[in-house]
Amino acid sequence: MSARHPLPRWMDIVLLPAINLIMAFTISGLVVLMIGESPLEAISIILYGAFGYGDGFGYTLYYATNFVFTGLAFAIAAHAGLFNIGGNGQAYVAGLGVIIVALALDQTHWLLAMPIAIVAAGIFGGAWALIPGYLQAKRGSHVVITTIMFNFIAAALMVYMLNRVLKPASSQAPQSETIDVAGRVPQLREFIPFFGYSPVNLTIVLAIAALVAAYFLIWRTKLGYQLRTLGQNSVASRYAGMSNSKLIMIAMTISGACAGMVAVNEVMGVQNRLVLDFVADAGFVGIAVALIGRNHPIGIGLAAVLFGALYQGGQELQFSMPTVTVEMIEVIQALIILFTGAMEGLFRPALERSYALLSFEQNAEATRRATVEPES
Repeated sequence: MSARHPLPRWMDIVLLPAINLIMAFTISGLVVLMIGESPLEAISIILYGAFGYGDGFGYTLYYATNFVFTGLAFAIAAHAGLFNIGGNGQAYVAGLGVIIVALALDQTHWLLAMPIAIVAAGIFGGAWALIPGYLQAKRGSHVVITTIMFNFIAAALMVYMLNRVLKPASSQAPQSETIDVAGRVPQLREFIPFFGYSPVNLTIVLAIAALVAAYFLIWRTKLGYQLRTLGQNSVASRYAGMSNSKLIMIAMTISGACAGMVAVNEVMGVQNRLVLDFVADAGFVGIAVALIGRNHPIGIGLAAVLFGALYQGGQELQFSMPTVTVEMIEVIQALIILFTGAMEGLFRPALERSYALLSFEQNAEATRRATVEPES
């Protein structure tokens, strides 16, 4: 009997990440215990802060909305064998497209401004990701290096735009003009008072639609099949007649367009203007979200809510338990990334051996019963 046995899909997608999360929270609990606080109390505060009341739940969903977009951005590129870590820059540049549309149409209605802003965000974010894709496809420049560089270029570009081009003459802060009320994406509290003063808005519907669209793209379309083939074996995809360079550029463009949706949420739904650093490193969190979710839309949605809960619950924990500092919250987040990302295969061999042994015993029992049962 082989020591390794392929795991069923449900164990690979659900059980293994759950074990990794339990281990991460266990180690985090030991960290909390070392400073003299109760781990169980800390967990209860985090859960209450993230889900226990309307404002907290709203903030959890607000963070999760951004993480869904950046998680999908990384996952789509990953299925094509690409490591896109430029989500921050792509979302940042997409803010230019969103604010241009929002300010031009804010005197009309958000039902008109939002769809056009979504298209503009996709174009700007996709174009910013297309350049590294082109450099890898045509010039052999590794996409990891170029997307890192483009994050810095995007940051510098936005500083210039907000200080020299978009800043109103009457303002001293590096920000654009404020979007008129008619052009803002409505927040959920306008329809559901339960969410209180939280910034979660209708962009969350766009995030859910993006998860569904990503599933159909990756697993139900010809293009998705080609991207997955490229990611698994680039030589096979080339011999099958596919254009690897074209697929690389398409994957990066779609990836950047997904990251660009963060700008719709932040610029039109929360900030109501373009400000510096509105992305707040959501692009890097999206990498962890995609890794935890196994690059599957369902997993990404759940992981985005998890990190949204950690962000919001962590703030509640700092307020209710002052001995737990912001650095310790970051340690907890880092442990989750460590166990579910960098060390996601730590428990896989033991789980595979256990599953193989269980399968062997079940097959042996079935064989035994088949041989001893009297013939009818």
